[in-house]
Amino acid sequence: MEHIAWMAWTLPTAIFFVMLASTLGVMMWLAVAYPEAERVGVLRIPTTRGDRLFISLVLAAVIHLLWIAFFGTDPIATLPIGEGVEISSLWLATLISLLAAVAIFRTV
Repeated sequence: MEHIAWMAWTLPTAIFFVMLASTLGVMMWLAVAYPEAERVGVLRIPTTRGDRLFISLVLAAVIHLLWIAFFGTDPIATLPIGEGVEISSLWLATLISLLAAVAIFRTV
């Protein structure tokens, strides 16, 4: 078990995987309930929901990596819970990623 001790299984990590699983579940339900034909958006190539999900996940990874490179992960606030729970600036990158995903799903 020590060989995976480096993995950061924190609350944000758990939230990420729960949200990813939820997204995939909703996408699967949408595919069954509302079959979709390919759509041509601003990229001028036919895309499906799965294509747009992939594009938004890759963009989210790029946004987070660039955020870490330029701004770091310093805390931006401390919640008065227990000893004080710090909120990382990465939550701002997550918000930007969610907004970018909405834009991708609406326009691509």
